[in-house]
Amino acid sequence: MHRSLALSLLAVTAITLAGCSSTPAAEDGRLQVVATTSVYGSIVEEIGGEHVVVTSLISSAAQDPHEYEPSSKDKLIVNRADLVVSNGGGYDAFVGGLITKAELPVIEAVSFAPDYPGQSAHDDHAHDDEHAHDDHQHDEAAAHDDSTADEHEGHDHIAGFNEHVWYDPAVVAGLAAEVAERLSALDPDNAADYEQNALALGADLDGLSEEIKALAAAQDHTHILVTEPVALRLTDLLGMHNVTPAAFLEAVEEGQDVAPATLLHTLQVLEDDDIALVVANAQTGGNETERIIDDAEKAGIAVLEFSEVLPDGHTYVTWMSENIAALARALEPVS
Repeated sequence: MHRSLALSLLAVTAITLAGCSSTPAAEDGRLQVVATTSVYGSIVEEIGGEHVVVTSLISSAAQDPHEYEPSSKDKLIVNRADLVVSNGGGYDAFVGGLITKAELPVIEAVSFAPDYPGQSAHDDHAHDDEHAHDDHQHDEAAAHDDSTADEHEGHDHIAGFNEHVWYDPAVVAGLAAEVAERLSALDPDNAADYEQNALALGADLDGLSEEIKALAAAQDHTHILVTEPVALRLTDLLGMHNVTPAAFLEAVEEGQDVAPATLLHTLQVLEDDDIALVVANAQTGGNETERIIDDAEKAGIAVLEFSEVLPDGHTYVTWMSENIAALARALEPVS
């Protein structure tokens, strides 16, 4: 559902679901929400405000989400929650194994990505408690059994799909609208606050889209090379052209060693293909990645690192705006 349409239905949703039973887990009456990463935790905090308590399972830049091993404490926190917000698409598949609470609502950000396999931009996405534990278990099992899913140390990558969907503000806008609807259904008394906060966040996300359009208009077939696809959704929106050899990215995504011939090919692309920028992941890396970064820096090619969690002191919008500005600076002509 389009964000603006979803937000316009918030008041109706609150009235319709006002009779639904909800018992906030927090002793002070606030809703308990668990997010798999601080990126999604920040979004929930902006919408929920003082009415929610948000726990982000992964919040440190020292934690690699692909290698995250949840604890028994995480399991307890998740099953005390009123709502869980995850990335989905195999990125944080561990959350499915934590849920034992019946009918625990789970929102997956990938369901708002129009290119998500088998999903059409949130069409027919559940807006009630049916999108809960049983359905979530089914979806997770499907992801594990799907022949297109590649197992990567607990991270089930779906071939051909870039699951780093938070680097697309339009996906975040859809998620934000859904979060507001869910919180309104759980806590109708504060639905107006959730709606107002979601509208304010939506305006900020629109501002990000304008920043992206402005920078995209200034790009003239800019070639970039990436060590992994963490920020590719953003660079694609900016009109940048990823020329990284597919075999290199496939090996990285599947957690395999990069074949020497593939690494050599990638280094040749870096040298010969007029690369303007190398984009890397600040939280993961390896010998191959370090080799590419070293060669880029020796050649005077700008290198930017992007993370999978929110930096301290930032909201999603301020963080993404800084990412866009950093890309703009890196592509400025050297005087």
